[in-house]
Amino acid sequence: MATARQVLCLCAFLSLPHARAEPIRYSVAEESESGSVVANVAEDAGLAPAQLSARRARLLSEDGRQHLRLEPGTGRLVVAERLDREELCGQSATCTLPFELLLANPVQFFRVEVGVEDINDHAPVFPEERVTLKIVERSDPGSRFPLQAARDLDVGSNSIQAYSISPDEYFSVDYGTQSDDKYIELVLEKPLDREEKAEMDFSLIAVDGGSPPRSGTTQIHVVVLDVNDNAPVFTQKVFIAQILENAPEGSVVLRVVATDRDAGVNGDISYQISQAGGQRHSAFEIDPMSGEIKLTKSLDFEAAENHELSVQATDGGGLSAICKVVVEVVDVNDNTPEVVVNSFSSPIPEDALPGTVVALFTVRDRDSGSNGKISCALEDQLSFSLRPAYKNYFELVTVSALDREETARYILTVTAADAGSPPLTTTHTFTVDISDVNDNAPVFNQTLYTMYVRENNVPTVLVGAVIATDADMGPNAKVTYSLVPRHLTEHPPCSCISVNSENGDVFVLRPLDYEQVKQIEVMVSASDAGSPPLSASVTVYISVVDENDNAPLVLYPSQDSSPASSELVPISAEAGYLITKVVAVDADSGQNSWLSYHLLRATDPGLFAVGAQNGEVRLRRSVTERDTMKQKLVILVRDNGQQPLSATAALSVLLLSDFLDMRLPHSSLATEDEGSSLTMYLIISLVFISLLFLVSTVAFVVHKVCKRKELKDGHVLYGANNLQSSLADAAAAGTLPHAYCYEISLTTGSGNSEFKFLKPILPTLPPQLHATGGGTNSELDFPCGNLTAEDVAPDNPPLSAEQFNSLSFN
Repeated sequence: MATARQVLCLCAFLSLPHARAEPIRYSVAEESESGSVVANVAEDAGLAPAQLSARRARLLSEDGRQHLRLEPGTGRLVVAERLDREELCGQSATCTLPFELLLANPVQFFRVEVGVEDINDHAPVFPEERVTLKIVERSDPGSRFPLQAARDLDVGSNSIQAYSISPDEYFSVDYGTQSDDKYIELVLEKPLDREEKAEMDFSLIAVDGGSPPRSGTTQIHVVVLDVNDNAPVFTQKVFIAQILENAPEGSVVLRVVATDRDAGVNGDISYQISQAGGQRHSAFEIDPMSGEIKLTKSLDFEAAENHELSVQATDGGGLSAICKVVVEVVDVNDNTPEVVVNSFSSPIPEDALPGTVVALFTVRDRDSGSNGKISCALEDQLSFSLRPAYKNYFELVTVSALDREETARYILTVTAADAGSPPLTTTHTFTVDISDVNDNAPVFNQTLYTMYVRENNVPTVLVGAVIATDADMGPNAKVTYSLVPRHLTEHPPCSCISVNSENGDVFVLRPLDYEQVKQIEVMVSASDAGSPPLSASVTVYISVVDENDNAPLVLYPSQDSSPASSELVPISAEAGYLITKVVAVDADSGQNSWLSYHLLRATDPGLFAVGAQNGEVRLRRSVTERDTMKQKLVILVRDNGQQPLSATAALSVLLLSDFLDMRLPHSSLATEDEGSSLTMYLIISLVFISLLFLVSTVAFVVHKVCKRKELKDGHVLYGANNLQSSLADAAAAGTLPHAYCYEISLTTGSGNSEFKFLKPILPTLPPQLHATGGGTNSELDFPCGNLTAEDVAPDNPPLSAEQFNSLSFN
């Protein structure tokens, strides 16, 4: 399994396109001052110094400590702090500081290894400054007495090379290496005589191979004893024990055992312990009688994986033996994984492409084995994922398109878990904000706007507002409004309509006349402030509401003729006899154009009756000889507006005994005082009235044509709908007299209404046309055909902005 994992790691490393396979190696002497130059790493990596700053170069180490630093301006690798090889690597023969040179944009790695070379900065140190040896006087020459070797924290040639003693005739020193363990022994050169010399002192000197060499000294005090010819012997030369790093204080590590063949006091053994390397604060203690070694404080596998102890066993006669104890610390899963963020970008634009690197981070665990094996996972997230980069580096990247309007912020939780039992986890949260781009056009809250304004409005009146919203934010969501042509080929929009660019309020800038324009159509555009800007358009219809600003117009009898026209009524006429019909129209619409007729004045009010709806003048009773022959009537025509407007029509009625008398020379009228002269006057009056009526009508039509001639290209019918409704009411009421045939010619383009009398209707009109007025259906009965108001004035479509601009407002 280990081999398989190494192969997979090698494949992952080789697949990384921006990582260098072979490391760049340098060396530096320990104790170098801060700022000392190690090498020019930029030159060795093939990079220009300017690229280091541009690509955000940095040094990354596994332990997080910055022993070295990079000068971005020169590309040199310099010492960041004093380097102590013994602190960094202990007694290891080689000391290497591995780290990576990371270039963030684009991502590229260079592996760098700096070897810390040892200097002779430590002198040899003995475990004790004074050593007392008790040697029996009968010891044979050549007897050996083991001593604890000195320790030198330096390595290689700087470590201990030789031992010596000050001149002494009884002892010499022997040293060497046995079973990978260094030893030192005093060798007795000649027999001791306690009676001649009971005690002696001399110095033991350890010298290293440095230049200049360093040395350490301990004092040897020899006490000559009486015969004790058996020294203690340990059951093992080396004792090895394992203990968990979380073992509590007081736990028993192991028990050493030594034996002595002597009896009595010379066979009683006591134990003592000293930690190798001269460390004073030991984590272990030994029971001097039983030899049990116990913990005095907790251990840390990450600080030291094993501990070496020297245990000395001494019998009652002063003879001793030394053994080595190796305590191996067993790692437990007591360190949680660490997540170190190397690079993080937020916010990112919502149009970032899939695969965009948001964050680069590394994970590590101080434990070993499976306890230090880390796996990373990203909580359920559809828009982001984790991608292994190199070794224990990971990249947080986007995997799908982002939409700020849907999600403006992502809270991403990365969980790092080791493979221990139970596993330990660490979570790190990335808060990624999404910045806005202009990808949403404004949207109106309605697909079509209809607004209303009363005619004769005051200038710059507010008629409504359009509202558009933009799902973006900031300048991309700031909406401005403007009027635009409906098509690119059209002229600029109507100058009488204005829209507030900030809030969309729609204003009518000048007074409108319902009889000239009934509806205006404009196009409003809403644009945001993005780059490039996005826009949307909507159609706005402004309908003009009619007001009662036109008085009724009497068409018949014509009021322009002088004298007024006269109607002939036989004396024999019965009640209900139709004398004539008053015809009037109103340019307004709706109820403002509903007309009613009233008898205002008459020579004999009781003789006549006027139809309120149709304007027909009839006899209320039969004519008698006592009635005045010449009757004068004034008819009031009034509309139905809130403030009604009216007009009057004056007419004359002649009461004749018989219509035949007008053609006979000896009629009954000839016997009267006025005789034939009256008849002649009547004939002349009739002819004159007819001619005057025709001339007045033609003059009226010509006047209207001249007044509206500027509208001939706009195809606008002046007051067409009002005239249509008025004629329809008149036709429904049957107010056109039976004696005349009217042809009403309404031409689009001129904007005028022409009324032609005694002319045949165009043959394209249908023979029977109906109009509705006053709730009943009536027909206009003409000799040349029946005509309704619908045939006179068809519905006009809404005016466009260009057609409206062509109108003149008088």
